[in-house]
Amino acid sequence: MYLNVIQVSESLGAPESEVVNWVREEGLPAIEDRGRLLFDRAQVADWAAARGLGARAGFLAASAGRTSGVSLGRLLRIGGVWREVASGEVISILARVLERLPGATPAARQLLTKRLHSPTGLTWTPLSRGVCLPHFRERIALGGDAGLLAALLLTEPLTLAEPPADGTPATRLLFFIAPTPQAHLEILAQLSFALSRGPFRQALMEGAADEALLAALEAPAVSQRGEA
Repeated sequence: MYLNVIQVSESLGAPESEVVNWVREEGLPAIEDRGRLLFDRAQVADWAAARGLGARAGFLAASAGRTSGVSLGRLLRIGGVWREVASGEVISILARVLERLPGATPAARQLLTKRLHSPTGLTWTPLSRGVCLPHFRERIALGGDAGLLAALLLTEPLTLAEPPADGTPATRLLFFIAPTPQAHLEILAQLSFALSRGPFRQALMEGAADEALLAALEAPAVSQRGEA
């Protein structure tokens, strides 16, 4: 089975231009047919697996489950809680968070680090009441357990290109990496729920101890939302 650039892009969560660049510089197997690139499905899967780019979605998916079993508490235990972070140190702290990413090959880490330092690499989504969700603008499917959530407690407000709708400066960041596009959507949904109901937002804004934050995030209402 042959795939085109768009299908490979969707499956690996990378922009089409990056797929073309992989062909030119990273040895992604492809053939050219009448001016367009075609990819053998099995060869792409092998190439991606060798670089830690788990092909778990789209046209390379082995199977499609209803949910990915995302646990925010488990992800936060991996990414950690970072306190007393100056706004000018955010990117360097996020680079340290990337070092904790499980199941990522050196090539995958290098790709994520490059995106992290790119001016357009992150999307900064301001939420209400002082919380912002930075995440990679272009999602990439690492597969397996390659996911994390980190909470950054800032010492001063972060200046955002898009100010929060309610005007409250962002002093709390929740940075996450999802192993699959489906998990990305689940994490967003669970975080939105956790921040709108239950004790997690209050614990986060008060800078509660790590275990208190984890307990609030793993509260039954939040866990049940992830299983719904």
